[in-house]
Amino acid sequence: MAAAGTLIGLTGGVASGKSSVARAFEARHPGCVVDADLAARAVVEPGTEGLAAVVAHFGPGVLGPDGRMDRAALRARVFADADQRKALEALLHPRIRAWMLARAEAASTPYVVLDIPLLAEGGGRATWPMLDRIVVVDVPVAVQRARLMARDGVDATLAERMIAAQATRAQRLALADDVIVNLGSLADLDDAVDRLDSRWQRR
Repeated sequence: MAAAGTLIGLTGGVASGKSSVARAFEARHPGCVVDADLAARAVVEPGTEGLAAVVAHFGPGVLGPDGRMDRAALRARVFADADQRKALEALLHPRIRAWMLARAEAASTPYVVLDIPLLAEGGGRATWPMLDRIVVVDVPVAVQRARLMARDGVDATLAERMIAAQATRAQRLALADDVIVNLGSLADLDDAVDRLDSRWQRR
């Protein structure tokens, strides 16, 4: 990792603008962002221990004809079964963390940002004790709902369900060392990233 060794966790609710913040950090320091969604795909690529573990637990029915994980089939298995969902998380989450931390160690940037959408839902600091700071991209629930309806073309009921499926705003904010309130323009968001970037490079 970078000489400073600062490891930042970045999170935010759906439609908060977290991805825009991640892109802004990446633009300043290419290679500084490590994406949990990318990690989740990488650890179940064909030939990986992760995929083998999933197949051993859930059976070959979770594989598609190309030998890749059939995400729809796996979702159907775990959607309504909390025990199966926990089993899947126990198989994959440690591998996702290890994948992300290996890339953080290899980075040569002033700090590394781990982009973790479900940081609060996945155990917060208890699961990620190595994080030096946690940044939460925050907007009110009403703004999330309006953005989801405009962005994804969903109705208010579905938007509410999508928001309710995640941690609450209060739960995310309770983890925060730094908060980016994303209620303005992209230029405002860029300014907020600039302020954090300057602060972290002075550490």
